[in-house]
Amino acid sequence: MTRSAEMRNTEQPVLLEPVGEGNRSAVLDLELMPEQQGFVASNAESLEEARQDDEAIARAVVATGRVVGFLMYSAPEDDDEATIYRFMIDRREQGKGLGRAAITRLLEEIGRLEHVRRISICYEPANLAARRLYASFGFVEKGLDEENEMIAVRELGP
Repeated sequence: MTRSAEMRNTEQPVLLEPVGEGNRSAVLDLELMPEQQGFVASNAESLEEARQDDEAIARAVVATGRVVGFLMYSAPEDDDEATIYRFMIDRREQGKGLGRAAITRLLEEIGRLEHVRRISICYEPANLAARRLYASFGFVEKGLDEENEMIAVRELGP
């Protein structure tokens, strides 16, 4: 792929929309590659978790009018840390720069929350694509949590 084609792919317009009745079934229809399925909870489990957790913020990743991914995070008012705990792009949409564009939009959304000073994310250490993606956005690995997932943190400053 040429540098200009690569630049176009990473500039793919992406929106983050709240998950609701209008896009819930599309979020549930998203799929991972077979080799990625052990890396993240299903979207059905995640949406059920969001329904039960007032602090969970679920977003559909939308490109060209279609749902292409899903993410979920929390940013409690009484904490200066936001936590991204779900992120996926549909297997049919991977490799198009949509993951990078979605993370960019998510960091913008979280960055508008004045109380947040850092963002953390956890992922399976074997998920090399996630490790590279998050590192490219300035997330620094801090070590494994009690479930042997890697914790990475991005400081936002004062």
